[in-house]
Amino acid sequence: MFKILICDDQEIVCEGLQTIINADPELNVVGIAHTGIEALDLIPKVLPELVLMDLKMPDMNGVLTTRKINETYPDIYVLVLTTYDDDEWIFDAIRSGAAGYLLKDTPPKDLIKSIKGTLAGMSFIDPQVAGKLLSEYAENFGKSQPPSHYTFTERERDILTLLSQGLSNTEISGKLFLAEGTVRNYTSVLLKKLGVADRTQAAILAIRYGLVSKDTGKD
Repeated sequence: MFKILICDDQEIVCEGLQTIINADPELNVVGIAHTGIEALDLIPKVLPELVLMDLKMPDMNGVLTTRKINETYPDIYVLVLTTYDDDEWIFDAIRSGAAGYLLKDTPPKDLIKSIKGTLAGMSFIDPQVAGKLLSEYAENFGKSQPPSHYTFTERERDILTLLSQGLSNTEISGKLFLAEGTVRNYTSVLLKKLGVADRTQAAILAIRYGLVSKDTGKD
């Protein structure tokens, strides 16, 4: 059973999240903190595998708390769950080491899927904020270097670029003049190379490590 710590300044939100999470037999809420300081005090006592983190809280906000957790407990995952989709919050949270970024209107089943996926080493970004991360990447193209074990052919990189922009297989096939089945095959290879389960997670890694091309292929 995986141990989860909830950090949110709204008690009613914490109660609701605790009910949703504890309903899954593989997950257990072992602590609730209403500020970042409380979370940092609780962590060595309850030793969670994952912290579900709000951002705007009194005393210490979620961005700073995430950074301190990442520095002190690098094996603990932080999954942001917040109402804020402002650019500043999103970028600061990801830069501080958050493994994923979800909004509070995420359906319960998707929240549980994201928690379990994060614990398995995957990344989840709410579709409503993914586009903003793509824009940030575009402005900073080439500034970050991807891990050396990510290697792609030129065609794979073209497809990853378009996939990261939210295009479907049909749209990608039309843009690159490839058969749709060929695009599906490339996509499967990309997911395997990246070690992720779906297109959203592939897009997150592509954004985070600058894996996509400036040139998106033929128009």
